[in-house]
Amino acid sequence: MLIRVRSRDGNFRFEFQPTSDISELVAKILETSPDADPHTVTISNQPRGNEVPVTTLSGSDLQTLGFKHGDLLFVSYQTRSAPEPAPSVPSAAAADATAQGATRPWEVVEEDAVDKYWRTQDGKIPRGRDSRFCKHGTNAMCDYCMPLEPYDQQYHTKNNIKHLSYHAYLHKLTPKSSSSASITSVLPPLTPPSYKVKVPCPTGGHAPWPAGICTACQPSTITLQSQPFRMVDHLEIASPDIVERFLQAWRATGTQRFGWLIGHYEPYPDVPMGVKAVVEAIHEPPQQGEIDGLELGLPWEDEPRIRDLAAKATTPLQIVGYIFTDLEPEEEDRTKIRYKRHPQSFYLSSLEAIFAATVQNANPLPSKSSFTGKFGSRMITAVLTGTEEGGADIAAYQVSEQACVMVDADMIEASVDPGIVRVKEEDPDPASARYIPDVFFRYKNEYGLDVQKNAKPCFPVEYLLVNVSHGFPQSPSPLFRSVNYKIENRPGLEDQTVQNALSKFAEIQAYDVRESGAGGDRSKRQALAKLLSDWHLVAFLGTTGLLGPDDMRVLIRTATAPNLEDDKALDELIRTDGWQTLMTFARESAPQRPSGGQFPAASGHQPMETDDIPPEVFDQIARESGGAPSGASNVRICPHCTFENTHSGTDCEICGLPL
Repeated sequence: MLIRVRSRDGNFRFEFQPTSDISELVAKILETSPDADPHTVTISNQPRGNEVPVTTLSGSDLQTLGFKHGDLLFVSYQTRSAPEPAPSVPSAAAADATAQGATRPWEVVEEDAVDKYWRTQDGKIPRGRDSRFCKHGTNAMCDYCMPLEPYDQQYHTKNNIKHLSYHAYLHKLTPKSSSSASITSVLPPLTPPSYKVKVPCPTGGHAPWPAGICTACQPSTITLQSQPFRMVDHLEIASPDIVERFLQAWRATGTQRFGWLIGHYEPYPDVPMGVKAVVEAIHEPPQQGEIDGLELGLPWEDEPRIRDLAAKATTPLQIVGYIFTDLEPEEEDRTKIRYKRHPQSFYLSSLEAIFAATVQNANPLPSKSSFTGKFGSRMITAVLTGTEEGGADIAAYQVSEQACVMVDADMIEASVDPGIVRVKEEDPDPASARYIPDVFFRYKNEYGLDVQKNAKPCFPVEYLLVNVSHGFPQSPSPLFRSVNYKIENRPGLEDQTVQNALSKFAEIQAYDVRESGAGGDRSKRQALAKLLSDWHLVAFLGTTGLLGPDDMRVLIRTATAPNLEDDKALDELIRTDGWQTLMTFARESAPQRPSGGQFPAASGHQPMETDDIPPEVFDQIARESGGAPSGASNVRICPHCTFENTHSGTDCEICGLPL
């Protein structure tokens, strides 16, 4: 076959056998371009775009890659920084060795479990037999009953599905396999977009930006449009109690709150090849809440520890997004929340959209369908805000790939109007060079005509948003069974201390729980299992230093065990040294029972025997009497936060509530 090659060095023709290895073509290209860096050579079937590094095509012959007689290939490369003398005709073996040394990024990517699942499915939408049009037998099939492709437009329109799922979009882009495989069926179908100037220029004919620019290195004109797919189709909160505990801080202080969503991804059956994010906990980082906003520090210092801890759960968890409140009581009726985000106002402000793009850029999705091994992000933005009826509800979004790329290229910024995004001015200063291509968006005017308008200096933020549905399961089965422990980073409202954690263990006498084979009170075992199944308690215990890394791994696996009712669920944890140390401290901090095994005798009454009275009754009596049972006079335990107050006042030193 005859293959034509066009590069900056000219036009060339080469003859090959269909079974010739790609390394022979690479050797010919390097022969005609002696200054080319072999690691940067790319080929494409068009003058601009679809460039494929030749190092990723090693080990395949021309026919397998889809080359045909007479094909024209466009070759680009970067020149060597320090040219070295090379043989006039590099051998094919040497070129092949160079290609074999490189690793294809998409082949070594470790995808999420939900992506692995959908790659094993065809995603076809089944249909039943049509009684009106199907005239065939039971074992036959026709156009009226054959399964639909997962990207079928009529099905999505009929079921009010606005966006294709990520894997349905991949099915739409990926060519159907055939006996004669082409290069497009072998290579990934996705290429992450970029609006940055290519530095250095692929042509090498001028100084790099900002000293020079040409059509080969400048980004193309941008037309903003609705993204046809979304990376996540649904946000599911495992239990309403998770959101309720998150809301308690706003109810107590009136200031806004922010939290990272800890969860995992699962298939979503309501959308063809859909993916849903299931939230199991909300972790609140250090923050400063205000009445109309909040201040948040990034990068988040404790993030590596939290990610590592979440990944060790029985169902591996990760950060799937974030949630923040935007709640403001109505002035006329303080029991109702103001309806702020609606079609006549805004859904996400420009500042929030840019923050969402920043978070998504920092958390790319590993994908075997992208040349770089990464594409898009599954990070979700959830807003807890007022509804039209005066209640509170969640709205979930993502921002489009165009938004992420524009933020990455430093092209846009927030404006005073929350529903408007500003396009930045071009900056030729070498220290802060910024090139802004033409940006347009389309809309229908008052006459119903489709009009294109220049997005400079500003455009509506809706062009950057992708809606994500949300909800709660009908039968909640959360991974963490409890949300009662104090939440982190709520100073003055809920303070996490070693003492109050030990008090929780002492209240249920956790130090008396033994391994299942040693017997013991089963009710105490169940109470301890439920207490431990709390994300906030587990995360806090990791900061105390009482439990080592191996002990924390056992603890998080115990807390997320699928069957906590099993008597053996706690055995592995109880055997750890860290747990034994923790229980020793809990035993020492527990209040002592009255001496003599009886209550003090009252006048006219005989002493009451207390051998058969449960220990928790003593604790209840101590709390209700405002003091400790023995040896702790002038100590009053707050019934609200369990803090031990040693003063004679009527209010708690910590929470300020009456004792």
